[in-house]
Amino acid sequence: MLNALAIILAGIIANSNVSSVPQKPIGTLYRWKQMDFVFPSPEEREIAVNNGQYVQANVIPLGVERWKSRVFVSTPRWKKGIPASLSCLPIVAEEASPPLTPYPSWDWHTADNCTGITSVFRMAIDHCGVMWVLDSGQVEAFETPRQICPPTLIAINLETDKVVGRFQIPEQFVLQDSLITNIILDSRDPQCKDLHVYISDVRRFGLTVFRVADAAFWRFSHYTFYPEPLLSNYTLHGVNFQWTDGLFGMSLGNYHLGDRPLYYHAMSSSFEFVVSTSVIRDPARVNNSTDEFKLLGESRGPIGQVSAAAVDRNGIMFFNLVLQDSIGCWDTRKEYKVENLGIVAKNNKTLVFPNDLRLDHEIPQVGWIISNRLPMYQFNLNNPDEYNYRVMFLDPVTAIANTVCQY
Repeated sequence: MLNALAIILAGIIANSNVSSVPQKPIGTLYRWKQMDFVFPSPEEREIAVNNGQYVQANVIPLGVERWKSRVFVSTPRWKKGIPASLSCLPIVAEEASPPLTPYPSWDWHTADNCTGITSVFRMAIDHCGVMWVLDSGQVEAFETPRQICPPTLIAINLETDKVVGRFQIPEQFVLQDSLITNIILDSRDPQCKDLHVYISDVRRFGLTVFRVADAAFWRFSHYTFYPEPLLSNYTLHGVNFQWTDGLFGMSLGNYHLGDRPLYYHAMSSSFEFVVSTSVIRDPARVNNSTDEFKLLGESRGPIGQVSAAAVDRNGIMFFNLVLQDSIGCWDTRKEYKVENLGIVAKNNKTLVFPNDLRLDHEIPQVGWIISNRLPMYQFNLNNPDEYNYRVMFLDPVTAIANTVCQY
């Protein structure tokens, strides 16, 4: 029986019309010049195009997750004309640029009165097979931002494809101009009963915690969640832009002696920080934990901005270096300093702005990356005749071979 990585490679072989694929740490599962959807019928697609509900150039993939035979992709409603905000694709590729199948169904993306799915940034899957979807409730962020629904966590059982919970983030934790962007899960028991969800607010610099057991929320604020002014100026492939983005990337270290670390960073920053999850899992610590949030080590340097990060089962952190067309690595057992940070993949075509990065629950574990040329998309600079968006996969073990992260 083929293992997970072999299945992915088999899909690429079928896709590329070659007889073999060399073992390499990273590959592309899907790529698109522009993205399409599986509409109920060609007529409905034509209607959506004609009335502006579907503007192909405005669709961009942002978040990625994988569960068993499917890959899930989010397409936030950052501009007009995004007909669905969460979709799925098969893990075995039958074509290079497939249309997205809205998930869990079209009905969830056409519902009114905030009863469906509005605009998904990212999602995370627990080891019990529930996908926690972060619905920002905000549309047209790159045009005229409108908060049409409250930010909400939506829980979907991936075995039944049924929504099993909706949890609105309380108003007191959603500040004016908040942008709720990222989500990771902390579960420590076989039945996922002790599940906590960590949610970042990139614009108002907060960390919201959700405890599933009693549906309780609380929020931490801290100065380490803020951006660095000089790293808020970006230049990528000749495109200059300014983002004052705070707390964004989060990853969990391995569980040890009853606790585990949360590593985190602002998007517009070169520093990594750490806090014990025993602190943030305790709502009583919200106002008396300032000294618990600590600088991890050295700066990553003047182009060290990182989007997403994740730690694999062997304690290796992988992170997206957005201005370097690269994915970096760090062995969490070593000091966080420049000589201990490696590069596992670099490509100025396929890895232009690696945005999301997730590690799945499979054996062997596989990493998943979205690269999406986000700055070019924001300023309408993408060429529709070139491949702009990719779902990529990473073999964590192969990736660190011959790097400083090899153990």
